[in-house]
Amino acid sequence: MKRLGFLIAALVVLALAVLASVAFGSHPTSPGDVLDVLRGVADPAVADVVESRYPRTALGLLAGLCLAVAGTLMQGVTRNPLADPGLLGVTSGASAAIVTSMAFLGVSGQSSTVWWGLAGALVSGVVVHVIGSAGTGAGQARLVLAGAVVSAVSLAYIQAVALGNPRVFDSYRYWVVGALGGRDFPVLVSVLPPAVLGLVLAVVLSSGLNTLALGDESAASLGANPAWLRAGGLLAAVMLAAAATAAVGPIAFVGLAVPHIVRSFAGVDLRAQIVFSAVAGPALLLLADVAGRLVLAPQELMVGVVTAFIGAPALLLAVRKMRSVA
Repeated sequence: MKRLGFLIAALVVLALAVLASVAFGSHPTSPGDVLDVLRGVADPAVADVVESRYPRTALGLLAGLCLAVAGTLMQGVTRNPLADPGLLGVTSGASAAIVTSMAFLGVSGQSSTVWWGLAGALVSGVVVHVIGSAGTGAGQARLVLAGAVVSAVSLAYIQAVALGNPRVFDSYRYWVVGALGGRDFPVLVSVLPPAVLGLVLAVVLSSGLNTLALGDESAASLGANPAWLRAGGLLAAVMLAAAATAAVGPIAFVGLAVPHIVRSFAGVDLRAQIVFSAVAGPALLLLADVAGRLVLAPQELMVGVVTAFIGAPALLLAVRKMRSVA
C-alpha cells in the first residue's frame, strides 16, 4: 500500500508536469488556455501556440521514460550504482554517427539525423557488449572498460571531424547539449519501435533480472541463465537509450539520478523500480524543460543543461539517504 501511494503521487506529479509543459513557454499561456484548447473553444492564435508544444511534450515523455528505465536496467544488470546509458557507449556512438552523416553525406534536419543517431547508438552498444563479454575474464569491470575505450575512441573521432568542419560543428554543438525543442512528431515515430521493444524486453526479463542481484551462482541455482539475462537486459537498455539519444540528444543525469531516487520508494525489486522509473523519468525531464523555458524567458535553456542542475543535487540527496539507511 505504501508503494501504491508513492506511485499515485508520482502519477499526479507527472500529470502536472505534462500540463505545465503544454501551458508554459516563451509565449504566455495558462492551464486554462490548455483546457480551452482541449475543449475546442480557444482563440486560434492561442490554440496554435499550445498545439506547437505537443511534440516536445510527447518527446519528453518518451525520452524520460527510456533514459530512466535504461539507467535502472544498467545499474541492476551491472550491479554498479554509477552506471548509466553512457556506460555502453550509446551516447558517443550516436554522436559519432551523426557527425559522420553531417560531414561526409550532407545529411541535415532532425528527421534525417535521427536514423543515423539510432544506428550509431545501437552499433556502439552491441560492440561494447561483445567486447565486454568476450574471454574468460568477462564481467562488470570488463564491460565498463570496454565502454570507456569505445567512448574515448568515438569522442576523439568526433572532435577531429567536428573541429575541422565549422558547418558540422555548428549543427553538432546544438544537438550534443540535448533539447526537446525543434523536434516534431516524425522524430518521435522514428524512434518509437526500438523504444517499445526495449521496454517490452525490460518488463519480460525483470523477474529474471532480480535473481542477478544474488550473484551468478545463486541465479543459476534458481534455474536462471545469468549470461542470457545479462545480455537481454543490456540489449533492452541499449535500445531504450539509443531511442532517447537519437531523438533528443545526450541528456545527462536522468538515467543516473532517477534509479537512485525511485529505489528509495520502490525498494530492491527491479520490477517495481522499472515501473517507478517509467513515471519519474518523464516527470523529471518535463519539469526540467519547463524550468529551462521560464528561467530565461523569452529565451530558453536547453533541457540537458537544466537536468544537470536538477539531477546532481537529487542524486547527492538520494545517495546520502542510502548511506544513512545502511
